[in-house]
Amino acid sequence: MNNLSKLTPQSLWENFAKICSIPHPSKHEDEIVAYLLEWAKKHNIKAVKDEVGNLILSKPATKGMENRKGVILQGHIDMVPQKNSDKEHDFTKDPIEPIIGDDGWVRANGTTLGADNGIGCAAAMSVLQATDIEHGPIEVLITIDEETGMTGAFGLKPGYLEGDILINLDSEDEGELYVGCAGGLDASVELGYKEEKTPADTKAFKISITGLKGGHSGMDIDTGRANANKVMIRLLRKSIKDFGLRLSSIEGGSLRNAIPREAFATVVVPNQYVEKFNTFVKDFFTVMKNEFSNVEPDIAVEITPIDLPSTVIDEKSGLNLVNVVYGLPNGVMRMSDSMENLVETSVNLAIVKTEKGVAEIKSLIRSSVDTAKEAVGEKMTAIIELAGGKITLSGAYPGWKPNMKSPILKTMQETYQKMYGRIPEIKAIHAGLECGLLGAVYPNWDMISFGPTIRNPHSPDERVHIESVEKFWDYLVETLKNIPVK
Repeated sequence: MNNLSKLTPQSLWENFAKICSIPHPSKHEDEIVAYLLEWAKKHNIKAVKDEVGNLILSKPATKGMENRKGVILQGHIDMVPQKNSDKEHDFTKDPIEPIIGDDGWVRANGTTLGADNGIGCAAAMSVLQATDIEHGPIEVLITIDEETGMTGAFGLKPGYLEGDILINLDSEDEGELYVGCAGGLDASVELGYKEEKTPADTKAFKISITGLKGGHSGMDIDTGRANANKVMIRLLRKSIKDFGLRLSSIEGGSLRNAIPREAFATVVVPNQYVEKFNTFVKDFFTVMKNEFSNVEPDIAVEITPIDLPSTVIDEKSGLNLVNVVYGLPNGVMRMSDSMENLVETSVNLAIVKTEKGVAEIKSLIRSSVDTAKEAVGEKMTAIIELAGGKITLSGAYPGWKPNMKSPILKTMQETYQKMYGRIPEIKAIHAGLECGLLGAVYPNWDMISFGPTIRNPHSPDERVHIESVEKFWDYLVETLKNIPVK
């Protein structure tokens, strides 16, 4: 592990290094929350844990700043646990291993880094412990389980926070201010299937789709990256039709908010078609390389001979599953009419898995228009009803509507221009920032989001730009100094 404390600002990077050292994937935040409570006690910072596990930490205004509006700095402490297939790592036990690259970025050794949103939380910690920053009343809201359902934001109750301005620290492009975000809806599908004895005179193979970039299912959905589940199903459907392939099992993707990077299937093929099947897979790989030549240069499609499984999925159920996954929507559904280059509505077909007679399919629908989000859910429902399956739409959370007359937006625009000689870009984000949920609980808040430059979050290629972290920190400090009076 590289020494992050040699980077600037030192306190922020030291706090981030400590966060990396404590396992904190979504739904496993107890250890990091306990550490933060002890850390607050050590620094004489008032700290409260609410009913769902969120932390609220507070610090009085510095001398002469008591009349400023109260600011809430907000981030989430959980991280997305993704690793390369050849990396041995238990996210519930092992620390993240940050690496300082010669290219000016910090990344992790074969796993997600957790800069989303560990950098934001580390910055908030550094503000709390600093003795040389001018600021009005400060509160820090650190939420849990943002990545797998926004449990912390959903569970926040009125009365815990007193501030007027929420500054969310969970955006991923330095020099940009975010004033809106998409809402989300989970779609969970169950398709039953029967198993039968593996036919005689067949050979078994493991099919592997690997090497894809994956990434954030909101931020990266418009990049045209391949979805491993969709690639696998395309291969399977053609092979069922042409070579009598029988499916024994399939498993692709692992998180609803990460574009699937890998998919695996166990199949059997009649002996008379084995040679043609092998040739087809080689040709299919070439086709995929050509189709995704610019965005997926490392895509790999491989088949490996294995021992025959004892059972396969019956023909009717197997084809039904393949057709459903082939037909379900994935990717960008519609671009925004009101903001250039903003995705309005999208779907990430995130997980496909067969186990004990049930095929599970999980997708995440995002949209900045609630009715459009609901319409996609109904479209998926229609498909699943035709296929004889069951679909559950749940976990809906609202988007955050932009307020272009926001006072904190004006303050931060002016501050950035004074510091760097230009006005920052104003954007909305096709991702589920917690601002929509939090603003529903505290409707008086004036809200904004910003952060350093992070690339490929939710994938093992995640990295954070070192220079942008320093600018992000300097900008945060100067913003706090310029918060208007009440």
